[in-house]
Amino acid sequence: MNIAIINGPNLNLLGKREPEVYGSLSFEQYLEQMKEQFPGIHFTYFQSNIEGELINGIQAARETADGIILNPGGYTHTSVAIGDAIAAISVPVVEVHISNINAREDFRKLSHVSAKAKGTIAGLGLAGYALAVQWFMGHKA
Repeated sequence: MNIAIINGPNLNLLGKREPEVYGSLSFEQYLEQMKEQFPGIHFTYFQSNIEGELINGIQAARETADGIILNPGGYTHTSVAIGDAIAAISVPVVEVHISNINAREDFRKLSHVSAKAKGTIAGLGLAGYALAVQWFMGHKA
């Protein structure tokens, strides 16, 4: 199974940015743990702070991935275009957020992604990514 993980803005700072909220591991360190936890899964990873690059990543993943785990970061609340990119592909997408976006500022309660995704996992830290992988494993095509 091929899983594409696509992370949005500021997630390149994991391990350095607000560790009380986002933890002390970089995403690359966490991805190595996931590869050990799920040896039968081939992961690709892409991160960008640029909206159009995230859309390109979503569109490119449709060619090779069986599923996409997407953390659009702050674009969750502002990018209709990312929601449209998800709607335009047939590959299932699970939206993941490290923090509980519903327990934060009011503007973070709006997601342009959730309605297009198969599901959303929020507030469980980096473990949300592993939970998304488990969902994909149980819902193979």
